[in-house]
Amino acid sequence: MATSTKTPGKKTATSSRARSASTPAKKTAAVKTPARKVPAKKDAAKELKDLFEDGLKDIYWAEKALTKALPKMEKNAEDKGLKKAISSHLAETENHVKRLEECFAALGKKAQAKKCDAMQGLLDEGKSIMEETQPGSVRDAGIIAASQKVEHYEIATYGTLAAYAKVLKQTKCLKILLKTLEEEKKCDELLTSIADTALNKKAMK
Repeated sequence: MATSTKTPGKKTATSSRARSASTPAKKTAAVKTPARKVPAKKDAAKELKDLFEDGLKDIYWAEKALTKALPKMEKNAEDKGLKKAISSHLAETENHVKRLEECFAALGKKAQAKKCDAMQGLLDEGKSIMEETQPGSVRDAGIIAASQKVEHYEIATYGTLAAYAKVLKQTKCLKILLKTLEEEKKCDELLTSIADTALNKKAMK
């Protein structure tokens, strides 16, 4: 009778490896925190007009804070076109503050500022960019980037407030907000043109 040449136990080891390869490793399930409803504060807005007024307070604070930040940006900019654009927008921003006061008056309210965390964050970022860049074209490019983030926030804010004013039939406020919105858009376009002409290319050197 022929004797088997197979080594005892070899088949078992091979089968074990095959099973191990075919069996996917168990993944540790990620623990997900269930989403919860955010509780409203005691003075939370109950109607659209309340939300509208809160928005006006936020942007009023933001514009006033911007009047203090823009001179610092102008001082740190070197490109003549950029310095002129910042100086021009500072004058516009001071007008924006006055217009918002007119808007509050149209609502029969006293102009009131409420700290805008979004604008504070953007201004803090702008300060950091100036600290982290050498004076010249690189810093100028950073100032434009920081300024356009501010403009985009303002464009979104004024656009939203104008939409609220339209629904609330606050025609005087609507006219004021749309005028400012148009100026913010033009400022953003100007900053883009300054960056596109030559400034960004200079920053590459």
